Formats: sequence, structure tokens, C-alpha cells
Amino acid sequence: MTRRLSPGQLVLLVITGALALLWLVPIAWAVATSLKPEADTTAVPLSWFGEEVTLDAYALVLGTGGIVKWAINSTVIAVAVTFLTVLFSAMAAYGFARIPFRGQRVLLAAILAGIMVPPQVLIAPLFSEMVALGLVDTWWGVILPQVAAPVIVYILYKFFQGVPPELEQAAFVDGAGRWRVFFTIVLPLSRPVLAAVSIFTFITTWNNFLWPFLVSTDPNTMTLPVGLANVVQGTFGVRYAQIMASVVLAGLPLLVIFVLFQRQIVRGVAHTGLAGE
Repeated sequence: MTRRLSPGQLVLLVITGALALLWLVPIAWAVATSLKPEADTTAVPLSWFGEEVTLDAYALVLGTGGIVKWAINSTVIAVAVTFLTVLFSAMAAYGFARIPFRGQRVLLAAILAGIMVPPQVLIAPLFSEMVALGLVDTWWGVILPQVAAPVIVYILYKFFQGVPPELEQAAFVDGAGRWRVFFTIVLPLSRPVLAAVSIFTFITTWNNFLWPFLVSTDPNTMTLPVGLANVVQGTFGVRYAQIMASVVLAGLPLLVIFVLFQRQIVRGVAHTGLAGE
């Protein structure tokens, strides 16, 4: 049986559909431009489709550009940042949620205050630190400053507070230590929220431009957004079909990830306890 929509729900559905269409139009234009012959991208008047549909722009980008290398760099960096961020944030959040110690509230407040600090404020000291450590133009120079994530600590802290302590106490009675309880009981119970924050961290790292742009000057260590900004336009000139093809290829992995893991994202947000805040 079909359920009839109320007038308010119908209006909300129309507004949502209009916003979705507004969001999709630039993406559709990028895809359409990438499939045009280069001469048709600047033809006047503008049109959605050229005289023919061609994959020449994709072939040129993949054949002559460094997009494959940049994609590999982005993948390695995003995976490393995601793993380290989630691991260290989970350990910190569990410590705050379950292990009382002197100065706990002050330290937690200091970490949460980091959420309000704009990342741009930390660029100068972080860059100086990377120069002193000799990590400029290296993967570690891009990875390490992105590992600290106060907001992830807070999300996991809120979740761990809702984990029944009786499960951990039963494990302690059986002789399990704190680390074993954390890795064999707490983390498996936290899979929905861990999946959600992992996906969010991966997407944020993949899209991050400012810090990789500052710390990577060697094309061999550039991430995909930095490579597209610094090299593609300099190599190809103003060739819109190839630029749009590069953009489409750069965004395709994130689209695939979201489609495959959208259920985990929704479940993770629901389990964090933040959905209604």
C-alpha cells in the first residue's frame, strides 16, 4: 500500500529534489565537458554536448599526466591517516571514558578546545616543525600533521560512554587486561561508529588541499588535488576537456566509496549519539 504524503512532506520533497538537482548540475556539466572534443569546449554558444562524444581527454590525462601517481599518493596517504587517526583517537577516547586520572577534565577540555582552532592557524608552526624534522616533500610530512583529530576523539568518547561497563568488568574477572578488553571487546562493539569516522576521515584527507599543497613541492609526492592544481593546468594550458576529465577521475573514488558504504555512514552517525544534538 502506498502512503499519501501530507502537504508539508510534499513541499519538503520538492525542495529536497530542487537542491539535489542544483547540486548535480555542475557535476553533470563537468562530465559532459570531459566527453567533448577540445574545440567544442569553448564554442559559442555553449551546449551540453559537442559534435561527438569522445574519450580523448581521458586518454590524454591518463597517458601524459601524473594523475595515476598522484592517485597512488593520495590513496597511501589517506589510508595511513585514516588508520592512525582512528587508532590513536580511539585509544584517547577510551582512556577519557573509562580510566579516571588526575587532570582528566582539564585535558579533555583542552582537546575539545582544539575543535574550535582553525587549521590555518597551525600551518606556520607545523611547517617549521616539518622542515626541522626533514619531512618536507615526504609522505610522512603530509600524514603526521593530519593525524590529530579532536573531533574524532569527541565522537568516540561519546560512544564509549554508552558501552555497557558490565561487559568489560566480566572480562576483567576472567583475567583479561585493559588492552585486551579494548581490542577484543570495545573495538568490535564500536564497528559502526569506527566505520563512519574512518570513511569521513578518508574523504577529508583525500580532499585536503592546503596542507599537502604547502608541504609537497615535488610532483612525485603530490596528492591528487595538489597535482591537479599545480601541474595539470601548467602542462595542458587551458584545455577544459582534459581539466574536467582530471576532476571527474579525482572524484570518482570518493563517489564509489560513498555508494558502497553509505549504510555504514548512516549507522555510524546514529550510533555516535550526535544525530539529535
